[in-house]
Amino acid sequence: IKSSKKILIIGNNEDLEQIKNILRSYSFNRKISLKLVDLNSKLNDIPDQLIISNNYELNSNDDRIIQYFHLNGVQIFSKSKWFEYELNCLPVNLINTNDFLKSRSFSNHREFELRIKRFGDIFVSIILIFSTFPVIVISSILIWINDRGPIFHTQIREGMFNKKIKIIKLRTMIINAEISGAQWSKKNDHRITAVGHFLRQTRIDELPQLISVLKGEMSLIGPRPERPEFNSFLKEEIPYYSMRSLFKPGLSGWAQVNYPYGASLEDSKNKLGYDLFYICNYSLKIDLLILFKTMRTVFSGKGSIPTK
Repeated sequence: IKSSKKILIIGNNEDLEQIKNILRSYSFNRKISLKLVDLNSKLNDIPDQLIISNNYELNSNDDRIIQYFHLNGVQIFSKSKWFEYELNCLPVNLINTNDFLKSRSFSNHREFELRIKRFGDIFVSIILIFSTFPVIVISSILIWINDRGPIFHTQIREGMFNKKIKIIKLRTMIINAEISGAQWSKKNDHRITAVGHFLRQTRIDELPQLISVLKGEMSLIGPRPERPEFNSFLKEEIPYYSMRSLFKPGLSGWAQVNYPYGASLEDSKNKLGYDLFYICNYSLKIDLLILFKTMRTVFSGKGSIPTK
């Protein structure tokens, strides 16, 4: 039985360390063996995969060796494409602007798919609003009984093309939870009420946002809309962060079903890798996959609160 996947890297130590650091930041736990290789030296065995650094200049001799690998069933990737294949994300520090602009996100061929997506948003939202209305009513009563405070909580978020939108959620925090200003939620956050903890765990608090979906400000699936206070900071700190606004924000997204609850700069950077992968590879198939994973996440109760 093969203990780990053998991967050879054509590049330098900087490439190797970068790959290791990214894998560590995404908590990659599959067994792999990474090794730098010099194509001018004798190669004793055939790897499972070959990664070619984006900065490596191939010559005619390299071409013959790579052809030999290909004929022997070796999967060959650029560094960024390898991460797309293995992690289904596009790490920010590996983005090539030209490749990004060539992706399907800047193509007109998705117009029909986007129309189907909009029809699906309306149809599913109407069904969910009617079917979950009793749940919302019961939750509202529990929120009011808990502290006699407001039932709903409104926030300004940034939608497509950074347009300000107002979203409505069932209140899960104590009254005046952000009297000192906006802040990320954290593990064991004392601001979350007992009722609020359950609502977050089951995602019931998100249901009123279906109104924003019906209005066309949001979609069922897309990058999560962030608050302007956080966006201003994240745009300054993370390259390509503004690219999230190219797509309509969603109730759930590729980052939400693949990465734990984000509550830090590093988390936001890692989640952006998933959002950009979604934007570049959007299809109705991936939307259906996210819907399935979202239902599984809701039933498991995972990913609703920070892990650190």
